[in-house]
Amino acid sequence: MRGNQSWVTELILLGFQLSAEMEVLLFWVFSLLYVFSLMANGMILGLIYLDPRLHTPMYFFLSHLAIIDISYASSNLLNMLDNLVKHKKNISFVSCIIQMALFLTFAAAECMILVVMSYDRFVAICHPLQYTVIMSWRVCTVLAVTSWACGFFLALINLILLLRLPFCGPQEVNHVFCEILSVLKLACADTWINEIFVFAGGVFVLVGPLSLVLISYMCILWAILKIQSKEGRMKAFSTCSSHLCVVGLYFGIAMMIYLVPDKSQQQEQQKILTLFYSLFNPLLNPLIYSLRNDQVKGAFYRALQKMRII
Repeated sequence: MRGNQSWVTELILLGFQLSAEMEVLLFWVFSLLYVFSLMANGMILGLIYLDPRLHTPMYFFLSHLAIIDISYASSNLLNMLDNLVKHKKNISFVSCIIQMALFLTFAAAECMILVVMSYDRFVAICHPLQYTVIMSWRVCTVLAVTSWACGFFLALINLILLLRLPFCGPQEVNHVFCEILSVLKLACADTWINEIFVFAGGVFVLVGPLSLVLISYMCILWAILKIQSKEGRMKAFSTCSSHLCVVGLYFGIAMMIYLVPDKSQQQEQQKILTLFYSLFNPLLNPLIYSLRNDQVKGAFYRALQKMRII
């Protein structure tokens, strides 16, 4: 039976059905947002590297978040921008698999980094006297490497399961990029094992981490309410609220995409959510941290003053 099948070597990303003029407009809009995302995350990385006051565990993990956001946006948007400007929607099967692997790796790694950041805040506020001992640089390095490793192995398992499937047509992926659930629909075999692993992976990197984040912040809130000084409470709230904004955006959208039962009428909504996830989330993260974090704003002003002196 397999000998009579013609194997897929190229896929077509259907995306949104738009006119050529609208595609050109979207190309410029998405390009600007992508450039702003690179600049914002690059600014965060630059400030953390240049300012010794930001050489702390919290900003060490924030630098990893910025690297993930840059990589995450680049892995999805560059191919989409190329398709928009050339008015084509083709992508080779190999490129599709690579894009999917990068997407899964960076998405899962970001979930883990957000959990680690919440743990860092928990230790800083609930156990301030033991903070430097608990969050040593060795521990921080292990936590960061573990976060990246979780993303890598989750992507590897899903790709191994996907590559064992036969893909003999159709060639049309009903999405803006190679998203795993959309690609699985093209397989010429039963994909229930793959779907179970995708759902289990979603529970592992979304429900589990989100539960840990919520538990951490319940403890943090209780500790903040015990702080005597108003200034101390405000500083703690300011630091934690920025992280909660990022967590709410990231986990909320991801759970709507991967844990809500699949319905054909929701396909267009999922495309928009995934696009927001890939385009706006990497841009919003540095903006939230820079606008709501006094230490980052202070580092930015100090960097501007140094540039004026030079």
